[in-house]
Amino acid sequence: MPNTAEEAEIYVDGASRGNPGPAGIGYVIKTRDRTFKHHEYIGKTTNNQAEYTALIKALEEAAAIGVKKAKVYSDSALLVKQVKGEFRVRNRRLAELRRMVLDSVSKFEEFDIIHVDREKNREADGLANQAIDSFTP
Repeated sequence: MPNTAEEAEIYVDGASRGNPGPAGIGYVIKTRDRTFKHHEYIGKTTNNQAEYTALIKALEEAAAIGVKKAKVYSDSALLVKQVKGEFRVRNRRLAELRRMVLDSVSKFEEFDIIHVDREKNREADGLANQAIDSFTP
């Protein structure tokens, strides 16, 4: 758990049923004092676009609540490696989303993004799937 309200652990996930298909995002922001959870249906998109959208929205929320040091956890190796610049981004839409992430990251004094096993990202995964379930019949 983070030491101050200005520090946060952020868990993000995006999900798509079909590629593209109905998609949702989920994130959990944990500060010393509070936990923020969010899920949202984002329409028809790809899984990778949903992963990026979850990260962007989580970073926007974290900045809005005063987080200065963000440590993000994602089970998407592609997302983590592209954000860190370890993988090239060939898809034009993902490149646009990556730019949005980097713009958001600049608002933080410290930022790190870490790949974790799906098991460690269960809560965000559940929220992303809940978003899809709440919209689709």
